[in-house]
Amino acid sequence: MPTARCHKISTQEAAEAFLEEVDYPVIVKPDTGVGATDTYKLENASDLERFFADLPSVPYVMEEFIEGDICSYDAITDSRCQPLFESMTVWPPSIMDIVNEQIDLAYYTADEVPPELARLGRATAEAFGARSRFIHLEFFRLTKERKGLGKPGDFVALEVNMRPAGGYTPDMMNYAHSTDVYQIWADMVTVDRRVLPESDHHHFCVYASRRDCYTYEHSHEDILARYGDRIVMCERMPEIMTASMGNQMYTAHAADLEETLEFIRYVHQQAGAAKA
Repeated sequence: MPTARCHKISTQEAAEAFLEEVDYPVIVKPDTGVGATDTYKLENASDLERFFADLPSVPYVMEEFIEGDICSYDAITDSRCQPLFESMTVWPPSIMDIVNEQIDLAYYTADEVPPELARLGRATAEAFGARSRFIHLEFFRLTKERKGLGKPGDFVALEVNMRPAGGYTPDMMNYAHSTDVYQIWADMVTVDRRVLPESDHHHFCVYASRRDCYTYEHSHEDILARYGDRIVMCERMPEIMTASMGNQMYTAHAADLEETLEFIRYVHQQAGAAKA
């Protein structure tokens, strides 16, 4: 399985040796973390010097920089590592930039899982012995060819999380697949199988949020008037989550990818900005 190369931070000399293999830019991030907190992109030797001059006390890893979308394989597995439920959520290319530069966030849960992502996700669950649990596996879907890893559209393994996806994503899976992942998980725990039938109704579920520091072209009332019959969640975010998730969120059904992207454009268009 193609995997982003990484290096566990020890000394600057060891990091420089790794950089001879992968070249700049690279990503440095906590070995245990969530939501791209304290994650940085190093563009050159000066950035590397500054990073080691103030080296964090927690373990860090350095990873080669890959251009692509992040697609998560989310599943609930039984005691044999077999999926009782599967879903794909597509995240922006850089959660790190959203946190560090306070960019507006949008992501979506798709109506189906591509066969190749399902194959890789199942193989990963089996390799890690991910039995009887909710898993959140992240892959790059390449937008640019990367030597040794693949061509545009290919999936490259990024990281393994033995937990559900964060934020409201489990609820978005429910809305996208007309199901109840909490019930599926409970049935897995109690009877080791899926009791809830598979639904025939699958569509996209999209999340888009705003930040209080920006002024937007379309008002809150405009959004409700245009998308009110499709909005499934609309609320203020808890303060602890605003850095990554924004201040005001809107989550809606969408029939397809085109409708999904149009919803994001409408919610995010800032006042005075040219229309996409």
